[in-house]
Amino acid sequence: MNSDVVNFFLEHLSVERRCSPHTITSYATDLNQFSLFLKEQHDSLPLTQVSSSQIRLWMVHLSENSIENRSINRKLASLRTFYKFLLQKDRIQENPLLPIRTVKTRKKLPQFLRESEMAEIPRMAETNQDFATIRDHLILYLLYGTGMRLAELISLQKSHINQAQGTLRVLGKRNKERIIPIPSFLLQLIQQYLTLCPFDSPHLIIDNKGKPVYPMMVQRLVKKQLGEISTLEKLSPHVLRHTYATHLLNNGADLNAIKELLGHANLAATQVYTHNSMEKIKEIYAQAHPKA
Repeated sequence: MNSDVVNFFLEHLSVERRCSPHTITSYATDLNQFSLFLKEQHDSLPLTQVSSSQIRLWMVHLSENSIENRSINRKLASLRTFYKFLLQKDRIQENPLLPIRTVKTRKKLPQFLRESEMAEIPRMAETNQDFATIRDHLILYLLYGTGMRLAELISLQKSHINQAQGTLRVLGKRNKERIIPIPSFLLQLIQQYLTLCPFDSPHLIIDNKGKPVYPMMVQRLVKKQLGEISTLEKLSPHVLRHTYATHLLNNGADLNAIKELLGHANLAATQVYTHNSMEKIKEIYAQAHPKA
């Protein structure tokens, strides 16, 4: 059955590759969607007997249902990893993804907030100094001040903070660890938060009941708070990560250093921020050059 081979693969991701729960859920969703397509369109064809033609038909099916090319490519990437695994485990003889090419997508530049907009954040906590307000303030500045991902923020432990050295230990994708410097203002905010925190929990960021925060809570908070200072259509924790990287680059940070701070596996993922930086350079040129 398709569910058996999918569970076999998901267990491999969890135990051997130590992927995050979010990553495993993403793979499971893509594979279950493909299995459902095979059930409805190809008389429940087993995943181990799929050919390239069925995968192409699935791509057409996704496109006809208004799925963006970027999302189609991500689903194809899930299938590639899945069938490569089955080939290694001798569950299939040929990889049906070999002749399949990704579909063309538009390059989408990361959205970010301006430095003037981020300067408005300190005013949010001036009128109220209770635990919940400081925590919400800290969430925004941890995301902007360190560039960490949402999942990294949620899993952050108090023991990961080295106040003496002013650094933060972050556990990223595939349990890859990196050390991020903490700006002095953020370190002071963390100390203030810990002083006000009424709960004894190993997790740094907790809700009003002392439990670790969850993704939806953080997403709603960020959207609400940033909505007061920005008109961007999409306001999310990841936008603050983009903002962190863009502001570093605009202020002269080395691209390789930004790559390490973000925890990117390769420089290509970081180079997208050079496009945003070029817009800043054009703006400076227009203002400063006499012939601009």
